[in-house]
Amino acid sequence: MARHGGQLLVDSLVALGATKSFGVPGESYLAVLDGMHDTGGTFDFVLCRNEGGAAFMAAAWGKLTGSPGICMVTRGPGATNASIGVHTAHQDSAPMILFVGQIGTDQRGREAFQEVDYRAVFGTLAKWAVEIDHVDRIPEILARAWTMATTGRPGPVVVALPEDMLTSMSDAEPLTGPARIEEPAPSAATMQDALAMLGASERPLILTGGCNWTDAGRASLEEFAEAADIPVVAAFRFQDRFNNLSPVYCGEAGVGMPPHVKDLIRNADTILAINIRFGEMTTDAYRLLDVPHPKQKIIHVHGSSEEIGKIYIPTLGITAGPNAFAAALTPITGGWADWRAKGRAAWEAGFDAPAQPSPVDMAIATAHLREVLPEDAILTNGAGNFTVWPNKFYKFGPRARLLAPQSGAMGYGLPAAIAAKVAHPERTVVCFAGDGDFQMNCQELATAAQAGAQPIVLIVNNGIYGTIRAHQEHHYPERVSGTTMVNPDFTTLARAYGFHAERVETTADFAAAFDRALASETGAVLDLNVSAEALTPRMTLSQMRDAGLAATKATG
Repeated sequence: MARHGGQLLVDSLVALGATKSFGVPGESYLAVLDGMHDTGGTFDFVLCRNEGGAAFMAAAWGKLTGSPGICMVTRGPGATNASIGVHTAHQDSAPMILFVGQIGTDQRGREAFQEVDYRAVFGTLAKWAVEIDHVDRIPEILARAWTMATTGRPGPVVVALPEDMLTSMSDAEPLTGPARIEEPAPSAATMQDALAMLGASERPLILTGGCNWTDAGRASLEEFAEAADIPVVAAFRFQDRFNNLSPVYCGEAGVGMPPHVKDLIRNADTILAINIRFGEMTTDAYRLLDVPHPKQKIIHVHGSSEEIGKIYIPTLGITAGPNAFAAALTPITGGWADWRAKGRAAWEAGFDAPAQPSPVDMAIATAHLREVLPEDAILTNGAGNFTVWPNKFYKFGPRARLLAPQSGAMGYGLPAAIAAKVAHPERTVVCFAGDGDFQMNCQELATAAQAGAQPIVLIVNNGIYGTIRAHQEHHYPERVSGTTMVNPDFTTLARAYGFHAERVETTADFAAAFDRALASETGAVLDLNVSAEALTPRMTLSQMRDAGLAATKATG
């Protein structure tokens, strides 16, 4: 039957398995909104307040579910607002599709109202940027976009939708479902070589991460690592992808990397790197491994051959999906018990933080969360020094999840928490946000209330842009500029959006306040009174300033 392009797009998305789209409406894609009019309960539009927040939600959805997060925005300003989510999904290797309204094809090249060349703008931010040039090609291009977003190294795809392509009629049939594409699997001979390399090593290490793990793949890797007694380290902000309660888990290689994790990577003689891209944070700015020839033997396993050898030349590169590779692992043994035990003990010791010089001690507050949160809790955060608490002081069991941006994007945590509640309304979702981080997207509390997807938000309120202040005091001590904030009353703001809200003044008040937050049916915002002095768990702001002054004096 004939249908307009907007209906053809929606019918195809439903067939592919899409259930939610995050977005802000625009006149450039009215036909798509018309196509969604009758899909309530099957394919819902989650109405957001800013395209940046919508794109973050889609990126988080992709990271959480493994299915492309769908985002729909209007042309020009809508697309440029949404670009932050595309960049975040790209660095996270998270599947996402951004649909952007576009001017009609008869107006191209005139700098028409809100005209943007999306191939040029998103060419380096996305895996693929394409503009539909004929209404009949909508199913073809959408099928390719879905496949590209989910295979190899998953990531974001941008599809521009010219207005006349959406309003034109077509007899083309919508898609009937996604392509079935099996993960690339390693050969038996390759697995034999990889296991022989590991077995011959004295200090092996498994470095793992990435979005596209299945429960079976994670269980297979955990079983192998435990049987072999090999230490496991997670790549930056992927610590939830390996069971932290396993005795072989030894920590995360990310911002603020603990010394013992650096030692594990630096001193390993063989590293089995599975599903990671060797980012800057995971390698301590590429200092832990020599570029391009590491001293360590590297077995790099990735679903995309483009990632293998991109930075480090591996001893053995294996193009294989993480789950297929993990399923092919067979037991090995070696004399690594002390090596693994030392790493695990150092990770456990890292939870013993000193008392914080702050009215609310975040070390105690986070320890309380470890005790009371359910095993399938989802934690989210944006960017800032406060992220040390969910990233380094929480233990992610096999069912817990962390949604945090490898791109270091402020404002990600709240939209990610909303997306998590949309995906799993029955689960407890806790967003950690700095006061600056929260204000990047606090308007999305309205999205949460409207969608009935209200998380618990902990605002670590210290009145400063903490990460920048830390660098400032280190490099330019006692010359504070542009990093002090005057904040609104966050509790009043949250109540205006229909949330339960409290100001938590002292550590002693936190547990009861959090109990009330857990019990609230409308989500909760807890504004935590945290001193700027408590900028990191083990160094105060004053100590940073003193160190900066000493360094300045030493260099003249």
